[in-house]
Amino acid sequence: MKRLFLIQFLLVALCMSNHAQEFTAFFEEKSLRMDYLFTGDATTQEISLDKLSSWEGWAGRKHRLGELPLEGNGQVEVSDEATGQIIYRTSFSSLFSEWLSTDEAQTTRRSFEATFLVPYPKQPVKVKVSLLNARHEVISAMTHRVDPKDILIHAMGQRITPHKYLLKSGNPDRCVDVAICAEGYTADEMELFYKDAQVACDALFDHEPFKSMKSRFNVVAVASPSLDSGVSVPRLGEWKQTAFGSHFSTFYSDRYLTTLQVKSIHDALAGIDYEHIIILANTDEYGGGGIYNSYTLTTAHHPMFRPVVVHEFGHSFGGLADEYFYDNDVMTDTYPLDIEPWEQNITTQVNFDSKWKDMLPKGTPNPTPINQKEKYPVGVFEGGGYSAKGIYRPAYNCRMRTNENPEFCPVCQRALRRLIEFYTE
Repeated sequence: MKRLFLIQFLLVALCMSNHAQEFTAFFEEKSLRMDYLFTGDATTQEISLDKLSSWEGWAGRKHRLGELPLEGNGQVEVSDEATGQIIYRTSFSSLFSEWLSTDEAQTTRRSFEATFLVPYPKQPVKVKVSLLNARHEVISAMTHRVDPKDILIHAMGQRITPHKYLLKSGNPDRCVDVAICAEGYTADEMELFYKDAQVACDALFDHEPFKSMKSRFNVVAVASPSLDSGVSVPRLGEWKQTAFGSHFSTFYSDRYLTTLQVKSIHDALAGIDYEHIIILANTDEYGGGGIYNSYTLTTAHHPMFRPVVVHEFGHSFGGLADEYFYDNDVMTDTYPLDIEPWEQNITTQVNFDSKWKDMLPKGTPNPTPINQKEKYPVGVFEGGGYSAKGIYRPAYNCRMRTNENPEFCPVCQRALRRLIEFYTE
């Protein structure tokens, strides 16, 4: 038994050593921040490079560098210029992609900010950024060169926003690094923010799989100050000067709380170890939003704060889809019924084998009748992804469907667990 343990230990050590060698062959212990503008309308879209910045330290993964965590609605690919080898990949979703399906996008061109972090290359690289539509087709892409010796790459991090750790489990590159940022808190309200941030942190780790995998997370609260207290509520005619300019009524949906000022978020975080972002809004209005590998934004003083922040983090960290739906509505513009969604917790059954088919108990009816929900905690329940027909969810209820359900369903838990393992193993 001791010999077997020693062999396993040596294999793990060798694997970690190989990962470290691969990283150090191509990258420095620095972060490269790349700012872009996504511009266009429903017909044509363009991607433009805005600015490059850097700071000391890299909080992201140093292993599985060429793999995507999920497909997403967009992807970033870094290639070594000399050899063409892909040396880093990641994926994302964007508010721009959501906006393209709105009525406004049919008649108006707009620009949206987007920011991505990659490890700082030692040699010149080619960076490709791609946007995908609901059919997984590339609708826009751009490739540009980055020379790490470029004197116009802005060195940041000299003035770091005040912050304190709520959870410190290990080195940034071996943990999932979550930054919780203040929005709509004045300099005099930061003690309130730190308390709210602790509530959000506690809420997250009350849920599986975060609870049992807590030792793989670092959480830092970042006291980004605002001139005004509270956030903008357009339907009430209230506009505030806040750190990130967030507001309700995104796309004229009163409860949808987002910010278009993505660069300001990353400005506040420069020099701090972070990968995933939660923004707490100092208001008792109900609402929020979560965008995969971009940010969670939610209100801190509504009675539903705890379940909502966890739900939105399911979007922004886990890439999970909404499992709720509207009766008698089929929103095929969001999820075409002849395409399998990339999100792991909904299916059109075009490729159900890639989802949770392996988790179904033998004999589970497909679709699973609602009146058998107690018999089948994991099933194939029709209704999800905003559509009552043609899209299926894995459980009758889940944190990704209602605020009242106390936990993520088993399928969502597995999807989240796999991502935590991807970032930390």
